[in-house]
Amino acid sequence: MKKFLFAALAVAALSLTGCVKSPVSGFAYTDIKDGMAVTGNAGSSKVGTAEVKGYVGLVALGDASIQTAAREAGITRIHHVDYQMKSYVGLYTIYTIIVYGD
Repeated sequence: MKKFLFAALAVAALSLTGCVKSPVSGFAYTDIKDGMAVTGNAGSSKVGTAEVKGYVGLVALGDASIQTAAREAGITRIHHVDYQMKSYVGLYTIYTIIVYGD
């Protein structure tokens, strides 16, 4: 009984680790977009993106930094930053940073 209880608590703890950043997540499918940061700079004529992809919760590859997204679009003054996360049963996850600015 103690082993079962320990295993159940371990599974619950591991399944909640993704809830730290995301406001809401679904077990089977997640597709959310949320704001991350805002500056005092006015306007945003350019949009840049950068992403990380995760596979089976074991491997994650990519560069989802704000600097990479800004450089990709030639942005030197950032107006605001959003992010989007899509997850399919936790087996395939895409995390995208979206930078707006000039």
